[in-house]
Amino acid sequence: MEETKHSFPPAAAPDAELLFLGSLPGDESLRQAQYYAHPRNAFWRIMGELFGFDHLLPYGERLAELRRNRVALWDVVGSGVRPGSLDTAIREHRPNDIPGLLARCPGIRAIGCNGSTSHKLLKRHYPELFGRTGLTILALPSTSPAAARLRYEEKLAAFREMLRFRETQ
Repeated sequence: MEETKHSFPPAAAPDAELLFLGSLPGDESLRQAQYYAHPRNAFWRIMGELFGFDHLLPYGERLAELRRNRVALWDVVGSGVRPGSLDTAIREHRPNDIPGLLARCPGIRAIGCNGSTSHKLLKRHYPELFGRTGLTILALPSTSPAAARLRYEEKLAAFREMLRFRETQ
């Protein structure tokens, strides 16, 4: 029987304005108990560039930098079966309570889905969020090394779009 994998608790302060949602942590992230722990995943490099911190800081300090910049992290999938780390292999999943997180962090104005799977699953489980006034949901390219279709600069530019929604508030 295959093991069920679980996401981490949300990394979110009540004053968060932006939320980045992954699908479900990969094996290296689960092993290290850290969001985006695979050394070739571009997430932390992008966050460092967007928010002006060294992406090689210790994990706790990177999370503190995101909190300081009013950025929250979580995953759409709360638990699911997935051999390996590919999103296409996720099955028998249960969603996290994204509406509950939004209620606890009412200042969130934009959600960036890190990859097409997180966007697709968010839409499947919480279609009402896509019509919510004052909330923008963006499908961002995956920062995973398995998603090599786009260059780093293209991924960075797509993630930079999230900052627009903070500036217009």
